[in-house]
Amino acid sequence: MATDETVFLTGFPGFIASRLLRRLARESGRYLLLVQPVFAKRAEAELIRIAEEANKPISDFRVLQGDITQPNLGMSERDIERARAETTTVFHLAAIYDLAVTREVGMRVNVEGTRNVNQFARSLPRLRHYHYVSTCYVAGKRTGVIFENELRHAAGFRNYYEETKYLAEVEVDELKSELPITIHRPSVVCGDSRTGETVKYDGIYYLIRYLLKWPALLSAFNIGNSAVSLNLVPVDFVVNAMAALARDPLAIGKIVQLADPAPLTTQELFNEIARTLAGREALLTLPASLVESSLMMSVSPKLTGLPHTGVPYFFLKQAYDTAQARTLLEPRGISCPAFRSYVGAIVDYAARHPVLK
Repeated sequence: MATDETVFLTGFPGFIASRLLRRLARESGRYLLLVQPVFAKRAEAELIRIAEEANKPISDFRVLQGDITQPNLGMSERDIERARAETTTVFHLAAIYDLAVTREVGMRVNVEGTRNVNQFARSLPRLRHYHYVSTCYVAGKRTGVIFENELRHAAGFRNYYEETKYLAEVEVDELKSELPITIHRPSVVCGDSRTGETVKYDGIYYLIRYLLKWPALLSAFNIGNSAVSLNLVPVDFVVNAMAALARDPLAIGKIVQLADPAPLTTQELFNEIARTLAGREALLTLPASLVESSLMMSVSPKLTGLPHTGVPYFFLKQAYDTAQARTLLEPRGISCPAFRSYVGAIVDYAARHPVLK
């Protein structure tokens, strides 16, 4: 990254945003972090660690207190003027990542917040690249292969998270003719492929934590199925991919789906986790219809740990084309690792950290 680069980042000190900053900080440049006041102290402490790791002066990093849901992103007049004068690259990660989010909150944060970031990006005289982090699940209830150049549809959504992220991406997409934009769509993000580190147990962790309750017995009965896959990507792949494209002119105007090009079926995922925990595959695969109906029973969330909002994602007949992402990333030596190569790391981390701080 050139020495005159200044990156404006939302979503810090969230898990992905913090790791992205840590990765970007290996290169020269300065960093402006939009942080909600309630997280300011935590952000300052995180910046000290990141600066030390990157061997950079703390002066290269600056916390700007604000809120994407507010006009001028809630920043003071002094901070907004500085951000507008200096910013060359924007990474917008701040959002509500909650399948149970209400429509009101999702619209305020994901849609209105993104609209405010869009307005900020349009006001930047030195803008070279605007990166917006979306999700593969803007595809909603569509089925089949989802291509990277596809967005608008009328298939509907399973929840307000999907709907509001879709509406937000539509607004970003409409600015492509005006601004240098790259849209990133991760699939289900899990822990680091090397350390297993994560800050939230959702997605595949519902299955891992279910099997951890009684590995020897529960692993004998496979509750996955061979007809659908759950597309998983480790957080380090997502971060490395976004960092690699931070200043890549070939990525401008593109949508890149950061997904596993060869995802395992939920039956295969179950068996990989069972082998890790119990040393063997399941003895019997239960009928998918029985599993799905059982998981939607009122008592199921207490027994399995899987909330009803998460059930549809284990029976989702969608596949995500990654041709654009691979064209941009493979020349840089970046590709999504196979689940089998890191299942041990994420299972071990979950076993050693039954409660996340």
